[in-house]
Amino acid sequence: MKNQYENPLITRYAGKEMSYVFSPEFKFRCWRKLWIALAESEKELGLAITDEQIKQLKEFKDDINYDVAEAREKEVRHDVMSHIYAYGQQCPDAMPIIHLGATSCYVGDNTDLVQMREGVVIIQSLLVNVIRQLSEFAKKYRDLPVLGFTHYQPAQLTTVGKRACLWLQDLVLDYHEIEHRLETLKFRGVKGTTGTQASYLKLFDGDHQKVEELDRRVAEKMGFGGTLIVTGQTYPRKMDSQILDLLSGIAQSAHRFSNDIRLLSNLREVEEPFGKNQIGSSAMAYKRNPMRSERIASLSRFIISLAQNPAYTAATQWMERTLDDSANKRLSIPQSFLAADAVLNIYLNVASGLVVQEKMIARHIDEQLPFMATENILMEAVQKGGGRQELHEKIRTHSLDESAKLKDGADKNNLLERIANDNSFGLSAKEIEQIVEPKKFIGRAPEQVDRFMAESVRPILEKSTGVKAVDGKVEV
Repeated sequence: MKNQYENPLITRYAGKEMSYVFSPEFKFRCWRKLWIALAESEKELGLAITDEQIKQLKEFKDDINYDVAEAREKEVRHDVMSHIYAYGQQCPDAMPIIHLGATSCYVGDNTDLVQMREGVVIIQSLLVNVIRQLSEFAKKYRDLPVLGFTHYQPAQLTTVGKRACLWLQDLVLDYHEIEHRLETLKFRGVKGTTGTQASYLKLFDGDHQKVEELDRRVAEKMGFGGTLIVTGQTYPRKMDSQILDLLSGIAQSAHRFSNDIRLLSNLREVEEPFGKNQIGSSAMAYKRNPMRSERIASLSRFIISLAQNPAYTAATQWMERTLDDSANKRLSIPQSFLAADAVLNIYLNVASGLVVQEKMIARHIDEQLPFMATENILMEAVQKGGGRQELHEKIRTHSLDESAKLKDGADKNNLLERIANDNSFGLSAKEIEQIVEPKKFIGRAPEQVDRFMAESVRPILEKSTGVKAVDGKVEV
């Protein structure tokens, strides 16, 4: 429909897999899985639930009669009760035991946790693909000298591969944060209306052990290794804040990468891929705008801003629960995941097609390295018998004169020629050329790349051999 707002995260940016995880179909199927897990576990622990009732529930677990649920919700104004009613219409024998002892948060909150877990797994897979792609880039250019920049001013040389490791370093930290969150994510489980499990204690005639076992079994059936020991009516909203902080961290890493690519694109040293028929500007046909990196930055800022929502929600919950979280969660959590999915897909696309302009990199080094090499030249000249103070003053004079000429439009930095022609230094042009070989100014950058790959990146990739390689897609 073109006469209603469409969410661009769905229509333009996010992948189908992530979109499905936060779809109504995924949610309502998960509700039915939870009702089945609850009924099965209650039966296993001795409640009067029959095999036929369980069979009916399983028969219709994926065949959701949405029309019945929607019509019922208009009458009762309660989504969970409407879906219980609709499920019961399909499973009349099981109707009395659907949702037995549970509160709405049993399906609502536990499903939220399932969705977030599944979303984080997708994000982890995409992140591994980006790490894998960038690691290949870093290894390929491990020893290619390039101007370093501090304060966006030319600084000591580094290498293209070492700079890529700075991007990778952020992603490695994000990966370990994902691992931590997946390892420690607990299920809300079976806790009842205020988290005391009173309704289940009544169902099991005061048997505390069976209530705890019910909690454990339901969590296990839903793929969780454990449940929260204490909750109110809901799982702690702090958990939402922690998960969105994770996504915000990934967005921060991606944004930093996109900034560097945009700046390097302006220098024409490293550029993002550009389609054969891609148009950079409607007015300036020659332009090659870094639109993919700009989109990474734009969506990343959106994710970072969304992380404030669950932080405020967690800070303002009342006692066992309040409902001012619900509408906000419906927006902030799915959209954070959808946007993060989009950002990593674009990141992967850019990382897999980075264009390194080696001649332009060399040209910029030629412009700046003579100034940076003057200390090395000075030391060499002093070793040959020159006076340090006298030569220091000569270098200062030559450097300032040459700098002024460059600012005035000179095509080439002739500082090295000036020094070679100054007999006070006692150095030939060939000797000076050897002194200013760029690879002599990159320090341990290549060795740092090798060590970082071996100790920080390779363990992640070896652990992730089962992660399917995917191509980052930019649909528009």
